[in-house]
Amino acid sequence: VFTFVTVAVLSLFTTVLGQSDGGSVVMGMYNISASEGSKAVLQCYSQRMVWTQDRLRDRQRVVHWDLRRSTPVYSMERVLDMFSAGEQRIYNAYNKGRISMPKTAFKDGNFSLIIKNVAASDRGIYSCNLHHHYCHLFESISVQLNTTKSAHKERRFWDGQKAVYVVLVGSTVVLPCVNRRSIWLEGNSEEEQQVVHWDRQAPGVQHDQADRLIDLYASGERRHYGPLFIQQKMNISASAFSYGNFSLIISDLQPTDQGLYSCHLHHHYCGLHERRIFQLTVGPRVLQEPTDPPHALPNENPGKNI
Repeated sequence: VFTFVTVAVLSLFTTVLGQSDGGSVVMGMYNISASEGSKAVLQCYSQRMVWTQDRLRDRQRVVHWDLRRSTPVYSMERVLDMFSAGEQRIYNAYNKGRISMPKTAFKDGNFSLIIKNVAASDRGIYSCNLHHHYCHLFESISVQLNTTKSAHKERRFWDGQKAVYVVLVGSTVVLPCVNRRSIWLEGNSEEEQQVVHWDRQAPGVQHDQADRLIDLYASGERRHYGPLFIQQKMNISASAFSYGNFSLIISDLQPTDQGLYSCHLHHHYCGLHERRIFQLTVGPRVLQEPTDPPHALPNENPGKNI
């Protein structure tokens, strides 16, 4: 019987976080050494990959329009907001029936703000803000609205930072905000787009010829590759997506297990693609010191019953 040895990270290769490889960001490169016959744990963690099923999908994506004024005094106010499956909320009673957004915004990506009967008091800088609470994403654009009483002075231009609309008082204007990234639209199935892959490159093998070891999806689907004996000795915890622990456990290490291992984390729905690389080296087996078997105590009175 051999003893399992906890594998330690002996050195951290110099790497620039953010280095991309095939669309994945390399988060770290590690050198791991362990003895033959021991157990290796290649540690791969990511809290952003924790599977928390979006049972409140209608509350996960939200758009809100804000208005910033600089005259006569600086002020900021919320104009309107809308969740991906909910009613629009207008914050000022004066704007009800006058300001709105397309109800199909989260289906076609048109989040533009419609203002009817434009008044001088509508002037200011409007910001269209998209929040995705599940994926921790935020996107924003700004549009400046000025008003005029002369139709000849109406115009639209770019001031180098944002679009500027000069609009006739009493008319209708559409302040543009269009974002058709799939993450903001309907029809996504998060659990099918969340997956971890483990690959292995034997010494001398190129990255594009690496062997796939395991696929694990947030839905629970698991795929093993390669010979049965490899499938039996290499595994990931069944609760990986519950705790963000996607570490690869390799039992009964052998010299043939040496190579470059890669943990690929993909959250296609949220646009997350990360890679962690482990150079595994297997050293000689650690022999245990033999121990003498325990000796029985001598019986001073063999014929005496106790």
